[in-house]
Amino acid sequence: KMVGSIEAKSLLSNGSVQQNGLNLEEKLDEFRRLLGKSDKDPLRIVSVGAGAWGSVFAALLQESYGGFREKFQIRIWRRPGRAVSRSTAEHLFEVINSREDVLRRLIRRCAYLKYVEARLGDRTLYADEILKDGFCLNMVDTPLCPLKVVTNLQEAVWDADIVVNGLPSTETRQVFEEISKYWKERITVPIIISLSKAGVPIENVLYLGGPNIAAEIYNKEYANARICGAEKWRKPLAKFLRQPHFIVWDNSDLVTHEVMGGLKNVYAIGAGMVAALTNESATSKSVYFAHCTSEMIFITHLLAEEPEKLAGPLLADTYVTLLKGRNAWYGQMLAKGEINRDMGDSISGKGMIQGVSAVGAFYQLLSQSSLSILHSEEKKPVAPVESCPILKTLYKILITREQSTQAILQALRDETLNDPRDRIEIAQSHAFYRPSLLDQP
Repeated sequence: KMVGSIEAKSLLSNGSVQQNGLNLEEKLDEFRRLLGKSDKDPLRIVSVGAGAWGSVFAALLQESYGGFREKFQIRIWRRPGRAVSRSTAEHLFEVINSREDVLRRLIRRCAYLKYVEARLGDRTLYADEILKDGFCLNMVDTPLCPLKVVTNLQEAVWDADIVVNGLPSTETRQVFEEISKYWKERITVPIIISLSKAGVPIENVLYLGGPNIAAEIYNKEYANARICGAEKWRKPLAKFLRQPHFIVWDNSDLVTHEVMGGLKNVYAIGAGMVAALTNESATSKSVYFAHCTSEMIFITHLLAEEPEKLAGPLLADTYVTLLKGRNAWYGQMLAKGEINRDMGDSISGKGMIQGVSAVGAFYQLLSQSSLSILHSEEKKPVAPVESCPILKTLYKILITREQSTQAILQALRDETLNDPRDRIEIAQSHAFYRPSLLDQP
């Protein structure tokens, strides 16, 4: 077991909970004061989107602060009507019966019978229904604590102090345009914490990310993350969110972290393909890592004036996403022929494969005719995407479908490909940054 998996909580004589010497109620009171909350007005947090990370984030906060009911409320929004397949219901039943604590909890809540009926095919379960019992549809092997689930978006967000965006980047704009209608009468602007790329940064928008696999975090394996954005909120939020096994640092560079949050999913798909096609060759995977990280550095220098270096937590976040996660899994399954591109990018049991749409978005962003850089070999102006052979290849595999997954290996083996260092040196030239790029709709 890792150090972080040791439960570091104790009960004080007054009944309040302490984590590694920190009184949770004191942390909660300190943050409530910062927001100007009165004694009878609870801190209201809503997680919008119920994917693995969004559900785990809500469950972690519920477990830490949920006991202080008059001071803290957390709820999670997801769309209603998503049916749980018979095979998933059968697997869910096995998970429940393998965990005595979960089994007892469901029996106490008079909720066990519906899982028996679903296993037998006598009843259809729904994703929002099982989430209330602590089961995320994308992560059924890791039961969470019970959650307050709301399926009406207006009801979920209208009075929220903090909104956690756990939506895929493809859905963020549409849902938040709807949310903004419900906030027109508000006097104060809520804080928005994004767990995925969420758009143009503003003072009250922060990004939280790190080298994290959601199920492992919930199982108390040691993890860390960064919360990025304006100093007014990021430092107090880092303190509020920090737990003994989940260390949160703060950082001012929101743009680099958001861009990297999208890019790591792009290149994780390729990493999965390389792993599958080379029988997990460590050498091939390391060559891929060198080239894909140089492309990531190249792209962030286009989008941020002084981007954070790809080191420390950013490098770790990239590494874990390439190593394990749904995007890497998707690349592996495609290369093995166990799934195909016609199945789309929403896969049962895994949820949305965000890297697919991100490949299309970054390719289009970097292939605009108004952009040009000097090609290192041909010495002529070209679109920046021409210096990103892995991104180009992933686009041809996933979006236009001109090529098979085997093409990813050719992108690595091309004899004319320059040393990754050359691409980084081009990116670090003073004239490379394009401030207008992130203003594009």
